[in-house]
Amino acid sequence: MKNKTLMVFTLAAAAFVVGCDKQKAAIDENKEATIDAIDNRKDAVDAAAKGAKKEAEISSTLDKARIEADKDAIQAQLDAAKQKAEAEAKAEKARVDAEKK
Repeated sequence: MKNKTLMVFTLAAAAFVVGCDKQKAAIDENKEATIDAIDNRKDAVDAAAKGAKKEAEISSTLDKARIEADKDAIQAQLDAAKQKAEAEAKAEKARVDAEKK
């Protein structure tokens, strides 16, 4: 009888150990799946950040080019206005000189 009890106890303990091992294996699999999902999300975030940085650099470069072009256009207008003022002053001086003669 003791042998039967011992055998039943041994089988129960073995079943418990096998059951625990299966639970532990399932826990490990779940942990690995979670870690893989987190790593994949981190990779996606890194890729998105790199893309956003690249777009920002392109946008910044375009903005700088527009600013430089606007500056050049305004300076050209101011140079033209300066030349016009100089020409008008020269013409006015010539008119004054012509009136004196």
